[in-house]
Amino acid sequence: MQDLASLPPMDDLRTRSVTDQIFETLYERVVNLTLPPGAKLSEAEVAAQMGVSRQPVRDAFYRLSQQGFIQIRPQRATIVTPISTEAVMQAYFIRSALEQATMRVAAIQLQPADWDALERLIDLQEAASRVDDRGDFHALDDQFHHDICAASGKEFVWNLVRDNKGHMDRARFLSLSYGASTACIEHRQILAALRARDPEAAAAAVCDHLSHIEHILQRLRIDRPGIIG
Repeated sequence: MQDLASLPPMDDLRTRSVTDQIFETLYERVVNLTLPPGAKLSEAEVAAQMGVSRQPVRDAFYRLSQQGFIQIRPQRATIVTPISTEAVMQAYFIRSALEQATMRVAAIQLQPADWDALERLIDLQEAASRVDDRGDFHALDDQFHHDICAASGKEFVWNLVRDNKGHMDRARFLSLSYGASTACIEHRQILAALRARDPEAAAAAVCDHLSHIEHILQRLRIDRPGIIG
């Protein structure tokens, strides 16, 4: 199927299982909308393109379905699900709570070298925004939030955030055409609060930053009503 063109072959299987690799590849394409809501998936085609048997593809499909990203329909095509408002808001609740707590620690723990590294990431994000490189922008966005967790000694928090934010990311990807510059401004506000060593200001800044997902959903219901469930 056209949406699955150029799936990569499997790499070294010593560190990750075949199922893990298939899951991660398809997960990324669902989140970045290479596989948009409504796209059809075929076990046989994925297996053929990735050079594997159908069983690990079936297992990866099951994991994706359990997380709400695809719908497996017996005797019919498996499809990528619409973006679920409920799932997005659940992900937002988890992420906001975790990152606000982390920001309070980060405001005390981070050092000038950490602040400078975060500023460089924001500069790179702004450069990615100027050339409309949404994939790079999104990766840098994740790096910004990850590095704050890591520098705070709370990298496990980012692992929890990463495992729960996929539904938010699908909506956010659609907003990057008009929301990237705002995200950069808000990252600078977060950084300013961290530099000021103000825990409550840092927590409030990340809360405000993440809360824009509600506005994004409202706009998508108007601009792209067919993909919001």
